[in-house]
Amino acid sequence: MTEFCAGAVLAAGRSTRFGPQDKLAALLGGRPLASHAAAALSAVPLGARAAVCPPERAGLFPGFARLEAPAGSEQSASLAAAAAWAEEIGASHLLVVLGDMPFVTAGDMARVLALAGEGAAAVTDGRRPMPPAAFGRALFPALAAAEGDQGARAILRALPPERLVPLPPERLRDIDTLGDLRAAGS
Repeated sequence: MTEFCAGAVLAAGRSTRFGPQDKLAALLGGRPLASHAAAALSAVPLGARAAVCPPERAGLFPGFARLEAPAGSEQSASLAAAAAWAEEIGASHLLVVLGDMPFVTAGDMARVLALAGEGAAAVTDGRRPMPPAAFGRALFPALAAAEGDQGARAILRALPPERLVPLPPERLRDIDTLGDLRAAGS
């Protein structure tokens, strides 16, 4: 049986540390910040792609299904929405990326997906595992049950070294503040 893998960008956060502007629409290298993660995920051979985001951000993810997380919810609600969608469409795996991590490549994402097997895999900066992360179907219920801003942290922390893709810390930078965006070369 051929595997049917799905990918989701988590992009529902309120970006309160960034200021009044929507950080995912802020320009980095002449393109909206979120478009970097969307383009990388689009280049990974997947059966379906979605963005967990509010309606006003849907245009940042052309060709992606839009999933809704409850307003004001934490990252775990976005992860739960993505897991429920992946289960609903019959995906064997779910690749999860963050909309504010513009330097992770499609190749990095594909390596994580290839390592997941029946369990999970993620990238690491050498200190801790983090998204992008891939999860086998058996983990979808645990993702759906995650609470708070922890998301899949417990699952990722339990990963053995062979399920981690080491990447340089500069590739794993996320953009949380206007200063982060400036430092990234906007």
